[in-house]
Amino acid sequence: MRQRIDTATDRLGRARRKLATGAVAVLVCLVGYYVVFAPNGLLAFHQKKMESQRLAEEIQALQQDNARREQEIKALKSSPHAIEKEARERLRYARPGEVIYTLPAAQPSPSPKEVRPR
Repeated sequence: MRQRIDTATDRLGRARRKLATGAVAVLVCLVGYYVVFAPNGLLAFHQKKMESQRLAEEIQALQQDNARREQEIKALKSSPHAIEKEARERLRYARPGEVIYTLPAAQPSPSPKEVRPR
């Protein structure tokens, strides 16, 4: 009779261990899924990191553009050569005796699909 109680207790203990192991495995799977696919999970982190790098590059390009424009502004405020260059290019000013030729803007040629037979 003692053996029957021991074996029943052993079976109950093994069943509990199996149930606990299964519960822990399910819990680990749920936590792993949440870590990867949650709104702040690994996938979202990777996307945010890529966006951050892209924005950092864009900021750097804009800062370089701003520095270039600041140099142009300083040159236009102080350099007569820079002022003359801008006046000639943008306003098409010419010195006495010079002739300026302005060519019409190139029009894009129609693609073969747009050409209609007559």
